[in-house]
Amino acid sequence: MKHLLNVKSKATVISIAILVGLFIIFQTYAIISTKNSESQKYTVIKVEKEFEIRFYPKIVMATIDSPPKTYNELGSAGFKKLSNYIFGANINKKKIAMTTPVHMSVNDSLSSMSFVMPINYTKDNLPLPTDSTVKITTTSDEYVAAIKFEGFASEKDIKFYAAKLENALKEKKVFYYGHFRFLGYNPPYQLTGRKNEIIISVNWNEKI
Repeated sequence: MKHLLNVKSKATVISIAILVGLFIIFQTYAIISTKNSESQKYTVIKVEKEFEIRFYPKIVMATIDSPPKTYNELGSAGFKKLSNYIFGANINKKKIAMTTPVHMSVNDSLSSMSFVMPINYTKDNLPLPTDSTVKITTTSDEYVAAIKFEGFASEKDIKFYAAKLENALKEKKVFYYGHFRFLGYNPPYQLTGRKNEIIISVNWNEKI
């Protein structure tokens, strides 16, 4: 009887060790994949204690506009349609590389979620979506203020860091406009090494 229990205990330990090993491998792969993904280019103009000023050159984005009033609802509504587009739901049935970050904006009038298109694409050479709710647009050059935070971003976290960024900008007398936007850099299955940002457009003034 003791022998059988020992065998079962060893089997359980081995099974747990295998699962832990697979989990570590999977999470390591997720982190490496994120780091190797093309990321939206920007130039850091100025670094403050709570935030930094960046310049983003124009870029092509695929965007979904929708009525949801929370980031969780927006993520559920928009991610599938945008991912379908880059995985082949376009007139050329062409796969488009996933990039970072995913842009999300939630406000009372209209919310949006956007995927940044790889830098080799323009609005003219990007295949058109088969889903008419996916819009292809080119952004304008812009200056933004950005604040960073780690971990899984909850609604509470996003509101907290948006308020923190807003207060810091007011303290430094930086004029901002538009809506606060959430930038997510990691897939939902990545549990460690997560990176998040809140950005908002600003009128850049070198005197700050």
